[in-house]
Amino acid sequence: MKLWLIEPNQKRHQLIDRFAPVFYASGPDAVLRRLREAIARQPHALSCRHTERIDLWQPAFAANDGAKAGLCPVLEIEVARASEYSSWTRWVRQFDASLRLYNSDLMLASMYCWQRNIFPLARVDAEVDAEGRVLALECCDTEWALDYELPPLEILRIRLGGHRRIDPTHGAAFGQGAALEIEVDGREFELDESGEPAAVAFQHLLARHDPDLILSDWGDATILPRISEQAARLRLPLTLNRDPDAIVHQSRARSFMSYGRILFKNSAITLCGRLHVDTQNSFIADKCDLSGLWELARVTKLPVQYASRTSTGTGISYMQMELAWRDGVLIPEQKAEPEDPKPPDELLLADRGGLVFTPKIGFHANVVELDFVSEYPSIMARFNISPETINCPCCPGAPRVPELGYRVCQRRRGITSRVVERLIAKRTELKQRLRDAEKETAARLKLQRDALKWLLVCCFGYTGYKNARFGKIEAHEAINAVARETLLVAKELAEDRGYEILHALVDSLYVRKPGAARADFESLTEEIAARTGLPLAIEAVYRYVVFLPSRQFADVPVPNRFFAVAEDGALKVRGLELRRHDTPPLIARMQQEALDIVAEAHDFPSYAAKLEEARELLRRYEESLADGSVAIEDLIVSKRLTREPREYSKANQTAIAAQQLLGSGVRLRPGQTVEYIITDARNRVPNDRVRAYALWDGWFGYDRRKYTELLRDAFEPLALCVAEQAPPRTRKILK
Repeated sequence: MKLWLIEPNQKRHQLIDRFAPVFYASGPDAVLRRLREAIARQPHALSCRHTERIDLWQPAFAANDGAKAGLCPVLEIEVARASEYSSWTRWVRQFDASLRLYNSDLMLASMYCWQRNIFPLARVDAEVDAEGRVLALECCDTEWALDYELPPLEILRIRLGGHRRIDPTHGAAFGQGAALEIEVDGREFELDESGEPAAVAFQHLLARHDPDLILSDWGDATILPRISEQAARLRLPLTLNRDPDAIVHQSRARSFMSYGRILFKNSAITLCGRLHVDTQNSFIADKCDLSGLWELARVTKLPVQYASRTSTGTGISYMQMELAWRDGVLIPEQKAEPEDPKPPDELLLADRGGLVFTPKIGFHANVVELDFVSEYPSIMARFNISPETINCPCCPGAPRVPELGYRVCQRRRGITSRVVERLIAKRTELKQRLRDAEKETAARLKLQRDALKWLLVCCFGYTGYKNARFGKIEAHEAINAVARETLLVAKELAEDRGYEILHALVDSLYVRKPGAARADFESLTEEIAARTGLPLAIEAVYRYVVFLPSRQFADVPVPNRFFAVAEDGALKVRGLELRRHDTPPLIARMQQEALDIVAEAHDFPSYAAKLEEARELLRRYEESLADGSVAIEDLIVSKRLTREPREYSKANQTAIAAQQLLGSGVRLRPGQTVEYIITDARNRVPNDRVRAYALWDGWFGYDRRKYTELLRDAFEPLALCVAEQAPPRTRKILK
């Protein structure tokens, strides 16, 4: 295994550490005996021994020290060279179809971290020989630290000029007109076609600064591949890797389905000896910046480049697998436990989500939001709900899950419960530190906290994920059942104390009570927390909340469509245009500015006055559309493709833009985003209704009438429903 270490003086070392990964095989005794004989004929590559490991899905048995999971006899196989791990696991898999393999498809880097008790970006003490071989390695850090020192990384930033949120493969890009912008060591460079080839200048900067991290926008799919192509044409050696013996790895792009949506994952370029992070191809780097990425890599023990591009669910999965590995639990290649058979009535009862009480439409003053802190993860930790603890055979008299009657193990702590417990504890500590932290430190701590939030968000879904190795749908159902019961208890207790429930949504309640002070609400939260056993906090005290109806039906409430203004003027917005990724920037900006104006109000009369001020803002935006002074970039509509461009049967705007790009030679895949300008929405000729932004020419005009409609639609929620409860005189202003 190759390691890269950076000393405080920024001196870098490449080290070699011997690492022999281990996997396990179980099966009939005769087959295992033949396998052992075959392994004996590979003395320099493999070694093996018979042993026992824990199988979580075997019945537990009682012992003096409590319940232990069933032990499974297995053949432990050690691979002498880590680079041959995949080929030897494949060889054993093909040896006999009756064999079942464990720990056989794990990431080598993570297994090495588990074995050495280290993690990415950790501080270590290393003892090495003259040839750079590791003799001893000791970790001087912990992944659960709140304040930690990061290595002194030299960062080179690279991006293309122009609109940075637009995929450059759809139009002009490096080598096709767009300049390459590079920032390193506080200096900025712009490389275009008028000077020397970009690959030459880029290689010069690589050699001079030898960066530890290349941070790019669209580097995976566009910049680095095109620089490499240019370098190959010029026969220029390009040292993307710091390790001269390694190759540059590029994965394939793919479309996939997730929670009913088609998504697209771009190809990824990963380097050896230095890091490459593409912010446009990284969910966590985009949401939580580098501070969040460092936090995620540390706690999950995933390689930084892999952690930046994979889902947070993979991070949770590897945290579970590390804990299983340390417990001596076998890690199956695929999900091991199927869903328990259920009669139809039980299936209907179990297959339900969180509880929702629809909101009371309209304007409501002096509202308090009570929120169960990380409720679903807290349920897993507090009630020990984990796939292997549900309906365990060792606790027939265990307490039952509400509604469903599932039992939860009382003798052993679940793997998922232990994982989320530590994440919750660290996130809670970070929130406490934030209160007194200075501005710069607070920004970093918030990003770390947000990274942990995304891990916690997905841990619930992974209990029911069809491919989760330690998943079981009954655990997923049990968590939902406890959450429903918890919200019901909280609602009834609040109403018994005289509070009005305006809205309740899965893990939060919006309540009010005339004359109640903050101390009264704090007393209520303490009482609910004590009754339910889960932490409840006052999320915010709002001057007012406006709950909105459905767009189609004015009298039908929508659970997640509202806006609220806190005591300090902070806005909370759900379900409006500015929260949608496909809203043109002009529309989102107008709505945000209008909300900022009405957020200055403290009660209904002042809200009505501020609404008139917001109408003036709307008129100014309409005038800018009419006189053509709007920047075309502010009118871009971004839509995700749900199928191949040729598979669209109707000429909707997304299909038209996709087919325009396809006709210009751009290859598009389901899940990718296309950007376009509405040119004439009502034109009889479909191709004239919109124009793909990448193909935009100055002579195209935009549809002023359509964009004006979008502005007015975005403004409408501010006055919707409120007009009906206003006094007659005020109602005229609102309408």
